[in-house]
Formats: sequence, structure tokens, C-alpha cells
Amino acid sequence: MTSNSHGHHPYHLVDMSPWPLTGSISAMMLTTGLVKWFHQFNISLLLLGIVSTILTMIQWWRDVTREGTYQGLHTTIVMKGLRWGMILFIVSEVLFFFSFFWAFFHSSLAPTVEIGMNWPPLGVSPFNPFQIPLLNTTILLSSGATVTWAHHAIMESNHSQAIQSLALTVFLGLYFTALQAMEYIEASFTIADSVFGATFFVATGFHGLHVIVGTSFLAVCLYRLFNCHFSSFHHLGFEAAAWYWHFVDVVWLFLYVFIVLMSS
Repeated sequence: MTSNSHGHHPYHLVDMSPWPLTGSISAMMLTTGLVKWFHQFNISLLLLGIVSTILTMIQWWRDVTREGTYQGLHTTIVMKGLRWGMILFIVSEVLFFFSFFWAFFHSSLAPTVEIGMNWPPLGVSPFNPFQIPLLNTTILLSSGATVTWAHHAIMESNHSQAIQSLALTVFLGLYFTALQAMEYIEASFTIADSVFGATFFVATGFHGLHVIVGTSFLAVCLYRLFNCHFSSFHHLGFEAAAWYWHFVDVVWLFLYVFIVLMSS
């Protein structure tokens, strides 16, 4: 049954959609593709999984945009549920990163004999925290300011300022990712260099992945801004992306202070 066949109520009963199925299959192809890449050095299945995941995302987001923007299905009570869903998702992400910090402090506060009872371990030369890491910190803090500027511009119906500030935020996100990639390429240690390399690259690498995801969210919002999808009272998609971006900013501050600065 479709949502149109139900009685009048403020809830959104979604229509049948193929995207949960294609998304699940794509996720399975991504996982098995990674395993195949690691063991057989063949990336064909991984590339197929990436392409199918991107196509699913594009079409699923398109449908949600139609439901909320053109069909008027995102009522006040539906938006309240979506907000709580995003809040709980961010809470789960906080716990996800908490596990990485736990591993870092467990190893760094009481270094074991296996790593020479030193932190960083002997032979490992960590990054200078006042070079690229400090620049990346400035970039992310600036992007937090520009996304807040975009939010206020949307609430004040200032379309041109909203586009300018959000475009600047997307640029800063891409700039951060490029600098982190350069930092990884020039690193003097790898993920295989003791527990230090493992905790450093896993924590900062997953944060970098979240920056890419957040930049994608904001890029979609920028596209929707160009098409006048947001109003001063109906811009939940942007709000969710902005919350996620602020979460990414805060996580980086903890990473910089504890994993980068303390380890130096």
C-alpha cells in the first residue's frame, strides 16, 4: 500500500522502494570486495560496490528530496522524528570514536615492554603538530564558522550569502582531505608500525572518512540551495548536515590535542 491510500494523519508512511535492497547488496559487495582486494589484490568487486553504493545514494536521496520538498510529506512530527534519528546517529558515532580513544590511552598512558615502555615507541617519528595538523585544525574550525554562517543566512532567507558560505565550507572540507592525504603520503611510519601506527591511522583515517561523508552531505545541500529547496522554516536536510559537520569538527579537536599533540 502507498502512503496515499491511508487516512489523514501527520505521519509519513513511505512507499515501496528498491533502494534498501540495492543498498544492502552494495554494502555486501563493498565488504567482500575489500576482502578480495586484501587477499587477491583484485579491486574489480570493490569498484563495483563503490559505484552501486553511489548510485543507490543518489537515487535514494532524490526520492527523499521529492517527498520532503515537493510532496509535503515531511510534516512537523515527521521532522521531529528525523531530528531525533540524526541525534541518535551522531551519538552512535561518538561511541564509535570513543573506542579508538580508549585504545590510544590504554597504550599510551602505560606503554608495555613490547614497545620499549616509551610513547611514541622507539624508532617512530610522529608528525610535527605545528605544521599540517595545526593547519588542518584551522581549516576545520573555519569550516565550522562558515557552515554556521550558511545556517543563519538560510534562516534569514539570504540566498546569495547561503550559497557563498556553503560553497566555502565544501571547499574547506576538500582542502582538509587533500592535506591529510599529503600528510599520509609523507608519513615516516605506517599502520603496521606498532600500536602507535595502528591507533594513529585508524583514528585519523576514520575521521578523514567522516570528513569526506560530511563534505558529500554539504555538497548535496549546496546543490539543493541552487535549486531553492530550502526555506527559512523548512531546511531539515541542511540542519542534519550541519550537525554532522560540527561533530566532525569536535572529533578532530580531540584527535589533535590527544593523539597528535600529546604523541609529539
